[in-house]
Amino acid sequence: MSLTRHEIREKAFQALFALNANPDADENQLFQQLLNPDETAEMEIPAYLSTLVTGVREHQAELDAQIQPYLSQTWSLDRLAKTDLIILRIAFFELKFVDDVPDKVAVNEAIELTKAFSDDRSRKFVSGVLGKAVTNQAL
Repeated sequence: MSLTRHEIREKAFQALFALNANPDADENQLFQQLLNPDETAEMEIPAYLSTLVTGVREHQAELDAQIQPYLSQTWSLDRLAKTDLIILRIAFFELKFVDDVPDKVAVNEAIELTKAFSDDRSRKFVSGVLGKAVTNQAL
């Protein structure tokens, strides 16, 4: 089974959300559950899935520091919905560390993730943060 990059981003979001709740979970076991919920056979983990999940986790403090300036003065990362924060981390990671993903694609994919996993208000928020970040070329 071959996944598109969009599907891989969805799996990365789901993995990062689960790892946020349970940081000690086994990544490979989690990947297998996401890729093959019926557990019929062990699946090959797409390289881009590992890149996203490992990259976001390894650079989380740096990504959070890049996101923080785009929040209003009364908001902190702790106040953000976890779904929104994880989507922003994925997008900022792609914008900064993944050279073969154009900025427009990273932003559009983040908006698509909010449509799938959050609500319209979050979609507008994520779109606004990423729009400002790309415009400011802060990444």
